[in-house]
Amino acid sequence: MTDRQLLRGITELRAAMIETPVVALSHELDLWAKLEYENPNGSSKDRSAYWILKSAIERGEITRDSTIVESSSGNFAISLANFCARLGIEFVPVIDPNVNAATERFLRDTCRRVEKVTERDASGGFLSTRLAAVQRLRTELDPVYWPNQYANLDALFAHYRLTGGELCAQLDRLDYLFVGTSTCGTISGLSLRVKQEFPRAKVIAVDAAGSAIFGDTPGKRRLPGLGSSMRPPLCEHALIDEVMLVREQDAIRGCHELLRTHGIHAGGSTGSVYAALNEYFGSGALAGEVPASVAFLCADRGRAYADTVYDRDWVREQFGFDPHLELTPSA
Repeated sequence: MTDRQLLRGITELRAAMIETPVVALSHELDLWAKLEYENPNGSSKDRSAYWILKSAIERGEITRDSTIVESSSGNFAISLANFCARLGIEFVPVIDPNVNAATERFLRDTCRRVEKVTERDASGGFLSTRLAAVQRLRTELDPVYWPNQYANLDALFAHYRLTGGELCAQLDRLDYLFVGTSTCGTISGLSLRVKQEFPRAKVIAVDAAGSAIFGDTPGKRRLPGLGSSMRPPLCEHALIDEVMLVREQDAIRGCHELLRTHGIHAGGSTGSVYAALNEYFGSGALAGEVPASVAFLCADRGRAYADTVYDRDWVREQFGFDPHLELTPSA
């Protein structure tokens, strides 16, 4: 494939990047959900993966001979795997044991090589060992391109121009935006765009308990999607008003409530954000201001979490409760 063909290919990918819908939910708040799982590969990570590849190809940093190598807990790897396959570029994802089974199957079916680390790092997670594997692969492969989703400003630009641009155009008013955090490309781009269009809006960052992004003590986490054992460089660009930490059991409750109440079958990070916004406005601290106009992203679909979040036996084994029974009204 020639470099000109790469440019043509990235143009074709852009045509597939639809404007994802914003839907109103029945709630005490004026609540809006942006359905990012309607992206081509089912998650908001399509935005950053597309923009990073596009920008690197336009700069000549990726050629037809390049191999892309990246560390990912799931959705970003899925997006890169699909887009690279369509462009005819080799992609080597670096994953860890927290990856969902469905995601791992997809990556192994799509990519000729998958690197899976199993050794925990000093924080109890796998991020440092994944990044060490990326650096090793960068010395083995040539030419190689590392998207570095934790520091690449193109990830920020993707969500500023695409996700944020769409959200601001789709809403007439916005008082609060709740955004999950991991690599921080999404919250950085969205917060910059939202603060530009709605200067009085508050941006609430939602992180996983046991994540080190905002100074919490790193701890073991079972669900991919939110959190990090380090503070990503992209976080320094985010305009954040408040931070909320959500336990994984509450993220699971949030997922099941979204499904049972609103028919939204979303992943763990979305459940965390939904749980956070309900806790935030349930405190009574904002009495008199409700209904505020509140928006959040449904970052990915729930089907990749069939063996975890939506598996009642797994939830009972890991956390000791049954989310289905909690939501079943008593007779």
